Amino acid sequence: MAIHESGENYLEQILILSGTKERLRAVDLCAALGFSRPTVSVMLRELRENGFVTVAADGGLALTEKGLAVAERMYERHCLLAEALMALGVSREVALEDACKIEHDLSEETIACLKAHLLSFKNKSNETR
Repeated sequence: MAIHESGENYLEQILILSGTKERLRAVDLCAALGFSRPTVSVMLRELRENGFVTVAADGGLALTEKGLAVAERMYERHCLLAEALMALGVSREVALEDACKIEHDLSEETIACLKAHLLSFKNKSNETR
């Protein structure tokens, strides 16, 4: 199954919340994403059936290796895009929001070039200090 944007968003959010919570549950995901419990349950069932997450008997959520790979890829894209937008002068709030909108649509080639350019920009900034 190819994962879609909404599934990528869920996996990324699970990754982020896992870093702040000892035991992540669906209700935590509902609160973070602003979705209803039934909506989150439907997506979690789909993600579980396709091998992206596990749900323990006590309701705890965890990413599988496959889910973690997607989540980390999306989170890296999100951070990279937000950083690039802020380097252009976009406010942090808007950059984070816009990064979330475009992180799913850019090609690997574009992301790689953007990453290299941002790294070069940082290196040049450090040299002038």
